[in-house]
Amino acid sequence: QVQLVESGGGLVQPGGSLRLSCAASGTFVGARDMSWYRQAPGKQRELVASISILRRTEYPDAVRGRFTIDRDDAKRTVQLQMTSLKPEDTAVYYCNADLLPTMTQRWTTYWGQGTQVTVSS
Repeated sequence: QVQLVESGGGLVQPGGSLRLSCAASGTFVGARDMSWYRQAPGKQRELVASISILRRTEYPDAVRGRFTIDRDDAKRTVQLQMTSLKPEDTAVYYCNADLLPTMTQRWTTYWGQGTQVTVSS
């Protein structure tokens, strides 16, 4: 069974940094786009970073220049380095990836369970 598991969330002061990691487990033969989303209380889930199989990255204006996404296909991980964090970055952060499970041979979008990031003094 293919799963995504995030780690690295926590409490950080404004201006601080955090690094989130997401590991894919299970049997799959390919990975396309990998992304990070976040959802704050009372708000819709929003994209914060994505990286394609060719390592093309995209960021919304709210995080561009502060967040960096990277992937390691050999280790089957995707990371999100967050710097200059602001209280408005507080949210549950979710890993997202398009994977090709060996069993189904169909591209499928997977989500992690989420990790809490709180930016507060």
